[in-house]
Amino acid sequence: MTTPPPDALPFPDSLCHRCAAPPRLVRSRTSVFILCPLLPQKYPPQPVRACALFRPVDPAPER
Repeated sequence: MTTPPPDALPFPDSLCHRCAAPPRLVRSRTSVFILCPLLPQKYPPQPVRACALFRPVDPAPER
């Protein structure tokens, strides 16, 4: 079993990584959790495929 790089995103298909909330990664020795500042349960089961509070990140303006 290989260990992913420390900067690799867990659950890459999750909507959380594309949300403007923004989520925070919480890592322990054996697990990774995504903390949502908007949801009452804070740590949604991953990967999140649908979320009523999801707001897409605004794309950077082109120059």
